[in-house]
Amino acid sequence: MLHRELGEERRAHRAALSGFAGERAAREHSFLLPMAPQDAIALFTPEGERAWAEDWDPAYVYPAAGTAVEGMVFTTAAAGEETLWLLTKYEPAQGRAEYARITPGSRVAMVKVRCEEEGAQTRVTVSYTITGLSAAGNAYARDMTARRFADYIETWPASIAKARAEE
Repeated sequence: MLHRELGEERRAHRAALSGFAGERAAREHSFLLPMAPQDAIALFTPEGERAWAEDWDPAYVYPAAGTAVEGMVFTTAAAGEETLWLLTKYEPAQGRAEYARITPGSRVAMVKVRCEEEGAQTRVTVSYTITGLSAAGNAYARDMTARRFADYIETWPASIAKARAEE
């Protein structure tokens, strides 16, 4: 308990000295896909997403072949930002993938994807918990309103359907 109290005091002291405190936004949205959960979760691996997500071009650090395994590390670049990703949980049989992603100097996020059977379809639930690492990261977290997040995630089913139709 004393260790925890000292840690909290140190964090408060550092925050007061730096004048910075990270802000957080937690968002979740879901949609349906016409496939089994095990097929759906494959679309949310780095290679699976490459097939449907515009400008998604992961560069693999480990494993170099891009195989989705827990501990996988890769990077992406978009809108002038580099982001480092770590696959922290991958349970395809349970329809789950979880990532930690860091955009240096801006923000860190925990990303979770759950694919659950719903009749003959799969309900895909995507959640992001974004924490600012700077004023720009805090602005990003503040700007990611529930409506903006839902609008963004709602583009995914059409992108996935289009990519599947082109296969």
